Amino acid sequence: MSGTTTRTGEILKNNRWKAGAWTAMALLFGTLAGGSLHAQDFDADATINIGSLYEPQNLDNTAGAGQGINEAFNSNVYEALFRLTDAGEVQPVLAKDFSVSEDGLTYTFKLQPGVTFHSGDPLTAKDVKFSIERVTSAESKSSRKNSLKTIESIETPDDATVVIKLASRSISLPYNLSYVWVVNDVAKDLTAAEDGTGPYKLAEWRRGSSLALARFDGYWGTKPSNADVVFQYFTEATALNNALLTGSVDIITSIQSPDSLSQFKDNPDFTVAEGKSTTKLLLAYNDRVAPFDNVKVRKALARAVDDAKLLKAVWGDYGSLIGSMVPPTDPWYTDLTGTDAYNIESAKALLAEAGYPDGFTFTLDTPNYDPHPIAAQFLQTELAKVGVKVNINIITGNEWYTKVYKAHDFQATLQEHVNHRDIVFYGNPDFYWGYNNPQVVDLVKQAEASQTTDEQTEKLKEANKIIAEDAASNWIYLYPQIVVSSKAVTGYPINGLNSQFFVADIKKAD
Repeated sequence: MSGTTTRTGEILKNNRWKAGAWTAMALLFGTLAGGSLHAQDFDADATINIGSLYEPQNLDNTAGAGQGINEAFNSNVYEALFRLTDAGEVQPVLAKDFSVSEDGLTYTFKLQPGVTFHSGDPLTAKDVKFSIERVTSAESKSSRKNSLKTIESIETPDDATVVIKLASRSISLPYNLSYVWVVNDVAKDLTAAEDGTGPYKLAEWRRGSSLALARFDGYWGTKPSNADVVFQYFTEATALNNALLTGSVDIITSIQSPDSLSQFKDNPDFTVAEGKSTTKLLLAYNDRVAPFDNVKVRKALARAVDDAKLLKAVWGDYGSLIGSMVPPTDPWYTDLTGTDAYNIESAKALLAEAGYPDGFTFTLDTPNYDPHPIAAQFLQTELAKVGVKVNINIITGNEWYTKVYKAHDFQATLQEHVNHRDIVFYGNPDFYWGYNNPQVVDLVKQAEASQTTDEQTEKLKEANKIIAEDAASNWIYLYPQIVVSSKAVTGYPINGLNSQFFVADIKKAD
């Protein structure tokens, strides 16, 4: 098209976010899970049993399904125009090629030929348009909806072409489109069924127990290295660990504590792989309501909690402290752990300045699975030292979504956030925690309108420092990312960005 100056390779180069070194290391050391450098026989018809604590709440990632649906379905059942790889790169999938106009406001995508949905229908541009509009609709519960709000229109001049026109530049559009799973435009009720283009189709979902995926023989891409994958769901870590020890499962997607790890670390029957984590444990406040609308109160609570002590108690020598929402794997990372560092006397002084010399009482809503209840009790003890009383309200994941995320009916919550590049949520005043600093909103907007990744990085570094100084939340620690498997299986991802878990390359020895 006329006026087009940038093609696929150049755009993706601009969006690799310094992740190329990870890929090189993965090839050298085999960090795609025990990705062995030596050839070995494997069973192409094997069933891979995966143990997880994260069962989806439903099967539709626009309907508040939780992180479990991303783990099971992302790039396994559903595909997008692009994929965020386990190494942190943006890679074309259903987009065979794309171009961008000189003003950065028009993206033209050419689709892969010969792609069919699991129902047998062919992939067309109308399906892509339909899928994007599902995510951006008023009914959508996608956390990435706000990131796509610059889309002004979507045109489908033919079955193989999608043209997206933007109201303003969006340097992260390919990245943001990796969150848009392409579904058949005639599909119905995707909360309990699916119609994707991925290498697996849904075989069976036994709520409260397991979710089975079967290899899709009509898949347009490379054939998976196994025939079936079964995600088996557990409600507590001990049962999950026992399932791996007894051979009921082949892999645990993410170990939950060092106590669990000790059973496998020196056992020759298992492989322990440590990857890069994007999962943050944070004490998030409802910044709309008193006393959390007061910056001094939030800073005081941050200084009153010994994050290092809690991390040591939960994870031993694993995991790391984090002074903001940005992990070291993001290019706009800055070490901000010194901001509002642990200091009891300073915390008391700030509370007095804020008008709470004798403290106050609040309710902390937190999910019922590890490590949240234990961490909540730790926070309760720590904050009592500065006169702040914490009433702990333990709720289910579904209740958390309805009460906290959707209704904003809370004072504070302890929750983990698994998303990659999620500092942008602080630029959205409507997000569940209600943080609203106009300077941050503007910086996030400017970053997205950047013409270069260097410009984007500088804007987000500046925004991140302001967010940390405002103590918008209390970022407790960054989880370690540890995958444990039987020695018989290889080829699984270990970084698990956004809690995704690609299964097509997993091999099981004969």
